[in-house]
Amino acid sequence: MDSEGNLGQSAQQFQQMLSQSWRQALESFKNMGLPGAEQWTAGATPPRIQFDVDRLKQVQESYLKNATELWNESLKGALHFKDKRFAGEAWPHNPMAAYAAAVYLLNSNTLNQLAHAVDADEKTRARLCFAVEQFVAASAPSNFLALNAEAQQKAIETQGESIAQGLHNLFDDLRQGHVSQTDESVFEVGVNVATTEGAVVFENELFQLIEYKPLTPKVHARPFLLVPPCINKYYILDLQPDNSFVRYAVAQGHRTFVVSWRNPDDSLAHKTWHDYIQDAVIKAIEVVQEIGQSDKINALGFCVGGTMLGTALAVLAARGQEPVQSATFLTTFLDFSDTGVLDLFIDEAFVRYREQQMGQGGLLKGQELASTFSFLRPNDLVWNYVVGNYLKGEKPPAFDLLYWNSDSTNLPGPFYAWYLRNTYLENKLIKPGQAEVCGEKIDFRQVKLPVYLYGSREDHIVPIHGAYASTQVFPGKKRFVMGASGHIAGVINAPAKNKRSHWIRDDGQLPKTFEAWLEGATELPGSWWPDWAQWLKAQAGPLKLAPKAYGRGKYKALAPAPGAYVKQKA
Repeated sequence: MDSEGNLGQSAQQFQQMLSQSWRQALESFKNMGLPGAEQWTAGATPPRIQFDVDRLKQVQESYLKNATELWNESLKGALHFKDKRFAGEAWPHNPMAAYAAAVYLLNSNTLNQLAHAVDADEKTRARLCFAVEQFVAASAPSNFLALNAEAQQKAIETQGESIAQGLHNLFDDLRQGHVSQTDESVFEVGVNVATTEGAVVFENELFQLIEYKPLTPKVHARPFLLVPPCINKYYILDLQPDNSFVRYAVAQGHRTFVVSWRNPDDSLAHKTWHDYIQDAVIKAIEVVQEIGQSDKINALGFCVGGTMLGTALAVLAARGQEPVQSATFLTTFLDFSDTGVLDLFIDEAFVRYREQQMGQGGLLKGQELASTFSFLRPNDLVWNYVVGNYLKGEKPPAFDLLYWNSDSTNLPGPFYAWYLRNTYLENKLIKPGQAEVCGEKIDFRQVKLPVYLYGSREDHIVPIHGAYASTQVFPGKKRFVMGASGHIAGVINAPAKNKRSHWIRDDGQLPKTFEAWLEGATELPGSWWPDWAQWLKAQAGPLKLAPKAYGRGKYKALAPAPGAYVKQKA
């Protein structure tokens, strides 16, 4: 192995191993329905892989050393694992399964090291690492009954009942079209999720507007509008009474409204980004103004809803209109310079493929989006449930957040194609005058209202650097807060639960980089919601008597909340 010839031969072997991982991962992408899979797999070939000789030698030496240690430990019967997939007591007591797990962990670690050591451009290396991650996650011994010691032990203890139940779970999931992450039979929208009392006061073909019943005798003069992402159902903001962001806002004395998006079908397959900005976000702002009899309202956008809200504000500013007093952006991209792992899917060829496929009409199916986000964390959000549901015959526990996560939504193809090109690929929104929406040139420098910006430290969908980048976009007064945990759990963190923590800078400074901001930030225990509530209170105007009825004038209660649109299935 020290000779140049042997090193070259080993490099060829590693090339074959990585190429196999690449091909199998691409085939997995196609089977999963991940974005771009058809374009990637159509004649796709793995990138030509070259290694730095010194780095390759280090990986080889590490592999030999660890393989020798593994063999010696297996002879002593001393194999134990920190990896939670193999942490159960059954694994070390089954020599064959324990050895398979140990070899798997060694090989998967080596493959990951090799992928990171490839001499290629950054994006190619990142794609290769992602492909290897998918292949490694799918090939774990824990995913196969013949090698899963815990599943085998359970089958013996239940006299085969766990296997029978696992098959039953598998057939149920095949019928519903996705892997169950929670016991979906426990939840029903409007019964035990999305239960905050309110009424639909307006609807068009894109959305229903819900107004919530006040919980205080007086409310602030400026009403409050929430714009959730249209790639999900709005009730992530209204799961249960004790973790409902909507209910929290209402309890703070805000006359609260939320956009409930319609789940698009073929009748909406032609709708564009421009339609959603003009006929949904801007229309919602106008209706809330009229109902609240207020020249200005406060607004909040979450994830893609934040991108849409920011775009709408720029369109209105270009028209000389300023109907929004303040805006809150939760885990939102406005500057798409750093999009994290999602950047792997985006290049000119992929975007052009999507434009040809559905740019003039069609639907991006909700299950495709759901699969994509799940496979960003394959062990936690895919294979964990495959093992539990099918190999062990377990029913996943009831969890409101995961029920919401499985309630997928479609997207109109033209909307999706415009969004891909103008944000993820070309990042036009932050380039003054480059993006045109609803006939107006987008320039965030004209949006001068106060903004509250929130990012989650461990967010894999809107990485914290991407969320922080929005601090450099708007010219007005800004406040940035970082919360612990991820994209959803970091946001939905009710104060009463006293969980996690958040970071704030007392001096209010917003330097150019997130790292510079973090150096001066202070970690505080518990939820960030009270900090936001205090900030919004200063923007909400004086108190007045709460309304005794929903809507006003031509805007009357059409149906009880949560309305019909949120119940539509993809």
